[in-house]
Amino acid sequence: MTRLLLSQLSMFLNTLTPKFYVALTGTSSLISGLILIFEWWYFRKYGTSFIEQVSVSHLRPLLGGVDNSSPNSSSSSSSNGDADSSRQSVSECKVWRNPLNLFRGAEYNRYTWVTGREPLTYYDMNLSAQDHQTFFTCDSDHLRPADAIMQKAWRERNPQARITAAHEALDLEEYFLCCATAHILLAEEEATTIVEAEKLFKQALKIGESCYRRSQQLQHHGAQYEAQHRRDTNVLVYIKRRLAMCSRKLGRTREAVKMMRDLMKEFPLLSMFNIHENLLESLLELQNYADVQAVLAKYDDISLPKSATICYTAALLKARAVSDKFSPEAASRRGLSTAEMNAVEAIHRAVEFNPHVPKYLLEMKSLILPPEHILKRGDSEAIAYTFFHLQHWKRVEGALNLLHCTWEGTFRMIPYPLEKGHLFYPYPVCTETADRELLPMFHEVSVYPKKELPFFILFTAGLCSFTAMLALLTHQFPELMGVFAKAFLSTLFAPLNFIMEKVESILPSSLWHQLTRI
Repeated sequence: MTRLLLSQLSMFLNTLTPKFYVALTGTSSLISGLILIFEWWYFRKYGTSFIEQVSVSHLRPLLGGVDNSSPNSSSSSSSNGDADSSRQSVSECKVWRNPLNLFRGAEYNRYTWVTGREPLTYYDMNLSAQDHQTFFTCDSDHLRPADAIMQKAWRERNPQARITAAHEALDLEEYFLCCATAHILLAEEEATTIVEAEKLFKQALKIGESCYRRSQQLQHHGAQYEAQHRRDTNVLVYIKRRLAMCSRKLGRTREAVKMMRDLMKEFPLLSMFNIHENLLESLLELQNYADVQAVLAKYDDISLPKSATICYTAALLKARAVSDKFSPEAASRRGLSTAEMNAVEAIHRAVEFNPHVPKYLLEMKSLILPPEHILKRGDSEAIAYTFFHLQHWKRVEGALNLLHCTWEGTFRMIPYPLEKGHLFYPYPVCTETADRELLPMFHEVSVYPKKELPFFILFTAGLCSFTAMLALLTHQFPELMGVFAKAFLSTLFAPLNFIMEKVESILPSSLWHQLTRI
């Protein structure tokens, strides 16, 4: 019986022509190549392997990957640990409003007109819409027709619909001098130049100050008036800050600095706008480094949240003291002086906080327009910082050279940045995903630490290369490859032949005949 099976297998192999082997290997190479292309595209887009993700998400639970035999105490502690890590991940991946965000009509839209590309993603604009609803609306808006219109306007996705709604609110004669938010929307989205935007913001400022004084007198009369006063405060602060930014963009930097200082004194508790970062950039433009150091002394505190602006500005001031005379050859011979060591440590601190910035400052990566929201320690924050501060680094002689010579040394201090940090918490693992949502598709997102290629991409690449080579050899040497294929299959089925002979010798002949019939 065994000989019969082997003879049938031999007859089947003899009937296979070389064309069959060419078609088999060619088809295998094509399929593995398509899988490789899809895996590579998915990895470039989402930063993970599709096959690995499906295996972990769907196949592991089916194969019993979840261990249910652990004690209740350990499972509860594990769940608590997962909850803590989840809360930490959420806090790490918090998206912040970009304090130096550009004007949509006068800057972002002009970029779109010239290049045909959209600099803002839907996710970024949706976050801005949520911010506007939080800052510029309150529960009592339905009592005033103009505010009710604007409440709907901030929820509109279509920019033209928002602009139309703002004009509709201003067309109500009795509310023309009472609706500051309509002027804000037109200044942000309809004005095509900074001069036009500034003019609209000045009109909004008169209205905003009047509304603020009126609501300030009534804020203690109930929760409704308190919410209205909070909204009017947000509107006034936003207008003054944007007016200061208009002055900065139009070259009136000293005026902008004065407006920002007055705003920070008048509303010291509204730190959510991060006005000190606008102030730092303006002071650097004036090269007023003593005042920059004074601002850093107040905000570069261990109890306050850090940012790329804080860390890299501190590094720039330390580098400024030694960069003009710094030479890597001389430093390697005599060692670093105390001032040079302080500058290098400040650079290492800044690079640990955001490792994406140096490549933009050293112009190793191309810049794009910064998004309206940033993720701290992410690529989006690096773009926003470099877009406005690159000129300040270039102005300090030797600063970029010092950065170029020392920034990569940071990574030797933190070889496992996702597990343990040096001066800050471990680098968050969620930055790549959030940055891909914030930054446009045409930008190549900077990833840290650099990810290794997943196993399945390497596997499919090897499989595709191997089957392609087999297809080529089979096409060139069909007879020889046919002999090799038959020898391989015969060797493959040799253990089966041995097992069947052993089973036949052990079992009674009657039982063996019954099994073979089955």
